[in-house]
Amino acid sequence: MIEAIESLSKTVDWKPGDRVKTLRGSLHGKILRVLDDGRIVWQPEGTDSELTGLPGNLCADNKKKD
Repeated sequence: MIEAIESLSKTVDWKPGDRVKTLRGSLHGKILRVLDDGRIVWQPEGTDSELTGLPGNLCADNKKKD
């Protein structure tokens, strides 16, 4: 919980390839593109699907994937 709150206080300049996770930590993935209106299109690990969300619903995932 503390990690989620700390990540919200940081200003993030999202870019394709950045690793992200949902605030609850239930999904991890990477950013595919950032839309003109600021929404983020990202792909959860292990899927071919694309999700679109607001930047406030995601936080940086600093854990490296092995």
